Amino acid sequence: MNINFEYHDVEASDRLEAYAKEKLEKLYDKFQMIVRADVFFKTENTSSDKTGMICNIRVSVPGPRIFAEASHDNFISSINESIKDLDKQLTKKKEKLSTY
Repeated sequence: MNINFEYHDVEASDRLEAYAKEKLEKLYDKFQMIVRADVFFKTENTSSDKTGMICNIRVSVPGPRIFAEASHDNFISSINESIKDLDKQLTKKKEKLSTY
């Protein structure tokens, strides 16, 4: 699996990349159909203190791409929520594929 990282209005961070890579590798162990993952980190000015650090993850699998986005007060929480959302979507996709 190939993982690409992009930063928008955020400094590149080896710690964030390592954490996201670890989570994505666990997801890949569960779903070997993942070909590639694109991870986007960006900040956004919001009126709430609980949002603003956004993590978007786009996963390439056979068929349409799968996408998840989360916004929290830190990137770790955003990564966790995005991974959890991707896990749900990939589970549904795997169920559809295995029924045929």
